[in-house]
Amino acid sequence: MSTDPGVLVEGKARPRGRFPHLKRAGDFVYVSGTSSRRPDGSFAGASADAMGTTSLDIREQTRTVIENIRDVLRAAGGDLCDVVNISTYLVSMNDFGGYNEVYAEYFDETGPARTTVAVHQLPHPHLLIEIACVARIPLATS
Repeated sequence: MSTDPGVLVEGKARPRGRFPHLKRAGDFVYVSGTSSRRPDGSFAGASADAMGTTSLDIREQTRTVIENIRDVLRAAGGDLCDVVNISTYLVSMNDFGGYNEVYAEYFDETGPARTTVAVHQLPHPHLLIEIACVARIPLATS
């Protein structure tokens, strides 16, 4: 099985550390933990009013995370239908219902295996969710 170098996907937010958006190993593509961060460093699903009160939206963040993953998979020649395993990290299990609602817009019981866990925190206080996944995208044969 060949392992390709990691890939940074053009037009996506740069990782906040020294790791790639994805790594291919044979027919498997491993997508690093993905958030709702936009290329300009702002976060979908996070806003503040004039008084500085922050509002965080798990549904918008979940939708953006899944769409970010879709973009990364497309850069590897695949799509969400190729995902075989998802690991989701929520800062609060109180957000599980909203996350699950949006997740069901993209996947059903025939979709990937899934694990969801609560974590103490993510790399930015505006993040409510991060998702990592594994997809099977067969290498093109000549």
